[in-house]
Amino acid sequence: MIARLRRAYRRMRLGTRLALGLGALSLVVFAVVGTALTTYMRDYLSAQLDTQLAQAQIAQSKSIADYGTLSGKKYYSWYYAVYDVSEGTPELRRPEDPADLPKDVDDFTSLARAQSAAHTELLRTEHLKGAGSYRLRACQVEPGVVLVSAAPLEDIEDTVGQLITIQVVTFALALLALVVFGRRMLRRGLKPLSDMASTAHGIASHDLTESAARLPLRADGRDGGPEVDELRTAFNTMLEHIDDSLAVRAEAEQRLRRFVADASHELRTPLMSVRGYADLFQYAAANAPEERDRHLARLRAEAARMGILLDDLLLLARLDAAEVEAPLRPQDADLVELVGQAADAFRAGRPDHPLTVLAGPGPVRLAMDPLRIRQVVDNLLTNAAVHTPAGTKVSLEVAVVPGAAEVRVADTGPGIPPDDRARVFDRFYRVDKARSRSRDRGGSGLGLAVAQSLVRAHGGRIELTSEPGATVFTVRLPVNDGRPTDR
Repeated sequence: MIARLRRAYRRMRLGTRLALGLGALSLVVFAVVGTALTTYMRDYLSAQLDTQLAQAQIAQSKSIADYGTLSGKKYYSWYYAVYDVSEGTPELRRPEDPADLPKDVDDFTSLARAQSAAHTELLRTEHLKGAGSYRLRACQVEPGVVLVSAAPLEDIEDTVGQLITIQVVTFALALLALVVFGRRMLRRGLKPLSDMASTAHGIASHDLTESAARLPLRADGRDGGPEVDELRTAFNTMLEHIDDSLAVRAEAEQRLRRFVADASHELRTPLMSVRGYADLFQYAAANAPEERDRHLARLRAEAARMGILLDDLLLLARLDAAEVEAPLRPQDADLVELVGQAADAFRAGRPDHPLTVLAGPGPVRLAMDPLRIRQVVDNLLTNAAVHTPAGTKVSLEVAVVPGAAEVRVADTGPGIPPDDRARVFDRFYRVDKARSRSRDRGGSGLGLAVAQSLVRAHGGRIELTSEPGATVFTVRLPVNDGRPTDR
């Protein structure tokens, strides 16, 4: 039975639970208040009756002492008994009226004996046989004479019983009204929570599998007080966060699709070339031996191109999972020396682009992976040469600023359009959208993405400023232990 009640209670709505809890609390309060009021009323009426007994016995004692009778000093339904106790044993005098004594006077006699021994007024509450509950009082009339009076408690009990009945009816009606109207008020107060629950159900039924899925629902309204308003604000903030996460997810999915498509194309091109040159090599080996070496060289070139692409993809994957496998091997190295080596290699491989190197008078030693930083500088120089016409001037500068060392690669080419500047570091992104470019006019679109990832892995950042005639890539590396910082 208890388990069934618990299950029924758990199925109730919050407003009903609160109303029942408020009703139970009110019931306890009503019980405490009713008990205190009833006790006070009973004690007050009993004290009043004791006072009435004392005042009545004063007049009765004087009448007995003066006239030996109680004539004119009696109250309706009271009992009176006069005892002579001159010899220590209470002797009941003959009553003036047989109705003055109950059928059983043992309680009167016992109280008279106790009074003669105590020599002071005594009060007791006794249940007289055939008469009910009475309040007995014994006092000394004169030496050797004791008067015992008994007043009925029926009126007090009736008054207290009526008071209890009134309290029960009143408290029951008040409790019923409190539960009924309190439940309505609670339901109205909890309506904003119900609205938020409906909003949550609406969101749950919303299809979030779409790439551009958004949450059009929000919790609105201003009712419910500051606590509900705070919850509503937190709820809407959570929905905004989910919206942002969905937008990021959709963008990541689009980038992933674009990445897979571009990677497939970039890998497919050298693979098709390898297959074609392999067929040509086989044909030349059988029919034109003088062409065999040329086809073999092209075959190796395409294989090397595909190997570079795969190496870049593998490096990016390792950088993305740097928490699992750190791709860097930091050591103390001179940035100026490293930049000089990159400049020498660039001059040898790109003689059509004059290069100017600006470096400080002394070495700039950092904790870094020299091979990876060299790769960053090479990628930036290659990018400047690939995307500018022959004869374009390129400059390479090393500078030290507070807390960091900077490497700036600048060119005087046509610049990068504003719409493309924010995406030049995306993987496989090219300012030139055409995929069928000549091999000498660009690579796979991973060079800048690899450079940015490597710089971030060193705890630095790479910045771009561009306008017609001046494009500058600035690599900023922290002067610390080379470990990644906040990206």
